[in-house]
Amino acid sequence: MVSRKPIIYLKNICKNYKMGQTNVRALCNVDLAIYKGEFVAIQGPSGSGKSTMVNMVGCLDTPSMGKIFLDGYDISKMSESELAQVRGKKIGFVFQNFNLIGTLTAFENVMLPMTFQGVPYEDRAERAEKLLSAFGLSNRMNHKPTQLSGGEQQRVAIARALANDPEVLLADEPTGNLDSKAGMEVMGFLQQLHKQGKTIVMVTHDDKLANYAERIIYLKDGRVVKSKINKQYK
Repeated sequence: MVSRKPIIYLKNICKNYKMGQTNVRALCNVDLAIYKGEFVAIQGPSGSGKSTMVNMVGCLDTPSMGKIFLDGYDISKMSESELAQVRGKKIGFVFQNFNLIGTLTAFENVMLPMTFQGVPYEDRAERAEKLLSAFGLSNRMNHKPTQLSGGEQQRVAIARALANDPEVLLADEPTGNLDSKAGMEVMGFLQQLHKQGKTIVMVTHDDKLANYAERIIYLKDGRVVKSKINKQYK
């Protein structure tokens, strides 16, 4: 049962970008609450504002107008160093391109976020081993990304995203570079994490993947035009 406490709350968010002499509005008067324990999918055509929305939710950018609350804290006016600390503790990221560090092993990639949070080596190593084992990668821990399949790389990326036990897992087109089988495996892991109580926000252009979520948010021209509850969750 999802708590009705918002973990993320966007209030009257606008985001403008300067492109030459033109002022482009990427988001316009967006109000959105994402509740603790929800699995939310964000959909919309190219140019609808999905990437900007991800940046706002993930504390990767600040709004031109409005407020963003993460777990009750107003992050819209935080400095970059403050945002970096919030990101490290509260949000885990899973990207389409995996974004693993090629010179590090799977084990070292998963340990890295904990290093930035000052976690002792023994604790980092123990958690990294547990996470990689949970994703079926116990025999691939010492492999570098180029020695792993796409599906394995994304599983390492999810394990890395969970390293600091974040409140929110933010997945941006998580199956975009995977074949169908590997993509379904990744979605199965995300669904399992949701059942365990993680808040998941996923951006996808794929209707089939969006149906894994319990709520689907539709964007168009920088505005939320529709919000739909998935029938299987009713």
